[in-house]
Amino acid sequence: MISKELLQILRCPDNRTPLALADSTLVERCNHLIDQRRLKNKAGLPVEHTLDGGLIRADRAVLYPIVDEIPVLLVDEAIPLNQLEQA
Repeated sequence: MISKELLQILRCPDNRTPLALADSTLVERCNHLIDQRRLKNKAGLPVEHTLDGGLIRADRAVLYPIVDEIPVLLVDEAIPLNQLEQA
């Protein structure tokens, strides 16, 4: 997974706030919605790849996916977490 050293320097590419590893429960909820094709990224497109994990922004508003153990730190690929409240 991601080393502690790397995690300390990673920042949200949108607002430069710290990122933390998402807990497994959140990742499972996201993957459940991905399987149903109900989870969309910031670009409005369905998330297509099952998540290995995620990096969550300090305000808990968005999750950056980790796919094939690689963090995807692209703003358009971020997953707005308000979708989980509606699911």
